[in-house]
Amino acid sequence: MDGWSALADPTRRTILEMVAVHPRNVQELADCLPVSRPAVSQHLKLLKEAGLVVDQAVGTRRLYRANPAGLAALRAQLDRFWGQTLINLKQQAEAEDQ
Repeated sequence: MDGWSALADPTRRTILEMVAVHPRNVQELADCLPVSRPAVSQHLKLLKEAGLVVDQAVGTRRLYRANPAGLAALRAQLDRFWGQTLINLKQQAEAEDQ
């Protein structure tokens, strides 16, 4: 799953926002969300496959945090899209002026 597909789900977006603030384990996330612990685990699995979160074993728990590299890749895609959009708008405006 790619990053954009992973973020299509509102629960996964919320989870990513939460782990971007500070690392959390599955139970901490489940306590704040209207979904079960197994559902949170499945969402985290997809976010991890998309490269948007990483996990680390701390004792008997796994802590999840946002993956800066994965988020940077999304940002780069948005920057390219936005840059091309601005170029297209400029060309359209110049063509209309002529």
